[in-house]
Amino acid sequence: MKYLAPMRATLIAMTCAVSFTANSEEQPLHVMLQGESADAMAALVATHKGEITHQLPIIDAVGAQLNRQQLEAILVSDKVHRYIDDLAFDPPDEYTEPSSDCNVAGYLQLEFSPDSMRWRLINKSDAPAKATQIDMTWPAAWGAVTRASVGDSNVAADTLPNTPGKMSLALSQTTTTPFSGTAHLEIEFANKDDAPSPERQNKVSAAIHFGENCKVESPPAYPDNHNDFYYATVAGADSLHLHDIRGAGVTVAVLDSGLWEHDHLSLNTQGQPRVLGRYDAINGREVDEAFDESGHGSHMTSILGNSGPTLRNGKPTGSFKGIAPDANLVTIKAFNVEGQGGMLDIVRGVQWAIDNREKFDIRVLNLSFASRPRWPYFLDPVNQAVMRAWQAGIVVVAAAGNEGPELMSVGSPGNLPYIITVGAITDSWTPLDRSDDYLPDFSSRGPTPSAHIKPDIVAPGGHMTGLTRPGSSLTKDYPEYVLDTGEFVMTGSSQAAALVSGLVALLLQLEPELTPDDVKCMLTSTADLAINHDGLLSYSPFEQGQGYVSITRAITLGRRGCGNEGLSLADDIAGQDHFQGPAIITDEGDTSLPGLELMLSPFPAEKGRSDTRVWGIKSHVERLPPDAKEPPDSPFQWLQIYEMERRQIEQLGKQP
Repeated sequence: MKYLAPMRATLIAMTCAVSFTANSEEQPLHVMLQGESADAMAALVATHKGEITHQLPIIDAVGAQLNRQQLEAILVSDKVHRYIDDLAFDPPDEYTEPSSDCNVAGYLQLEFSPDSMRWRLINKSDAPAKATQIDMTWPAAWGAVTRASVGDSNVAADTLPNTPGKMSLALSQTTTTPFSGTAHLEIEFANKDDAPSPERQNKVSAAIHFGENCKVESPPAYPDNHNDFYYATVAGADSLHLHDIRGAGVTVAVLDSGLWEHDHLSLNTQGQPRVLGRYDAINGREVDEAFDESGHGSHMTSILGNSGPTLRNGKPTGSFKGIAPDANLVTIKAFNVEGQGGMLDIVRGVQWAIDNREKFDIRVLNLSFASRPRWPYFLDPVNQAVMRAWQAGIVVVAAAGNEGPELMSVGSPGNLPYIITVGAITDSWTPLDRSDDYLPDFSSRGPTPSAHIKPDIVAPGGHMTGLTRPGSSLTKDYPEYVLDTGEFVMTGSSQAAALVSGLVALLLQLEPELTPDDVKCMLTSTADLAINHDGLLSYSPFEQGQGYVSITRAITLGRRGCGNEGLSLADDIAGQDHFQGPAIITDEGDTSLPGLELMLSPFPAEKGRSDTRVWGIKSHVERLPPDAKEPPDSPFQWLQIYEMERRQIEQLGKQP
């Protein structure tokens, strides 16, 4: 990548100033050397008796172990354009609750008998936790609470309120004893209800306090989170499954922490093996099993391709739990048991995917991780490798990150303008009701430091059920997210990206001739924008991108040729040009877009159910009065677009 040469003096001076003061003379350094070519860098390392750890011709670089004197001698050469010695990469993009003084969590599932409820709690601190208050609501038909306990401590019966349907109970110092490890909140009601537990869980709102700054709230529940993961329905993939559109013939590479080879991950819907390749990018070799200590990679693979059948009322529906259950898989392990990954390992993993693209027919690369950007997008070594993957014909899908709601929080490689960057939305546990789907605070927002609008689209990423290895780091660190039936529930833009990778596989099964730019254009041009009743955007483009991904709209209405308009990947890679996006970023860090104040609704977006926000032009127009007209000063022509799309769909219906 010759464009690095003019920056050589600045880059080397800057990194030398950091490294040579931070490392003693005897301390070995693990560095990336980038320059004229990987061979030239390797020759310099060999000449000075260093050790090559990574051969990275895709970015004209090597990784090497050197002492200080060896590095100083190598940097004298004009062949070296750049070196980096801080090679750590952020863990995969797993969402955790914001840090606080609260170290108590509640399990996802509440247990019910006809006249009682149990909720398991876990104290993750070394210090015992003491409950101070219980707040609850439930159907009045269940009657009043007749018994309550936390752990081994029973609440005195004479302190229980005799009010059906609600309780706010302050616990005295002597009422409950502190607990370590796990304990249960147990409640008994006066009357019985034989409804299924998930149905009853959705009728209960429970909060237990542990001091002033610690409150644990009970979650809602899906009707049957074991037999149906629901997001295939939310994403529209289930209807495609019924027509045998399941990703067959398309290979998706997942660069993550490895793979648990459960039958529903390693086999397709016909029971045939579908893991075509396994590469350990940490050790630089192909392996028979890319063992997943972390569990993150298995969970991502489960979302995009779980081949387990969806059951309702005990009967197969014809759809499947994963988005592309017949897609072939390649697993690339670049993250370890702690979820830590090295920059060089990630680049090596991307390089292996490109080198083996034709062998395994790799069409999609899922990158469910995000790291704080440290360089302009075109100088980031991971981004440089990812640009080569896109150029090679691989559709790259990356997570936006979980650093929201702050603007300019999209991570790398999601800050790369060419690829598909995905933010998260949540369905609020109601898969058939879009009125409460919203953009959660954690989902990272744009723009990027280079002023590009990111994310490109948003997709389901809240409480996503999937398979992960029992005993993995995730299950040990977050046992409260393990369902009674063994599945694991995670939230984040990682999950949203994996879902979109599955949708891309479905699209490529239908139209294998599509280029990466075509795929991006089809998804972004048909995504459903969140629109308020006033006809303005509920969220800015920095939050929702082009909108909520819709695979059915992409198939029927998707455009081509708009994927990366105004950009030139070839010029970027060659260093002939780099590109700024349309965002306005002031010296103070304020961000905007030309005309944004006219496009964005003054009414704040609601979390949860909204009577104002809908997703999609069709939903917005069809809620308007029949004689509605576009306001003359409106920045959008929703009625015109609606009519154009209606005619287009009519024409498709007339085709033989």
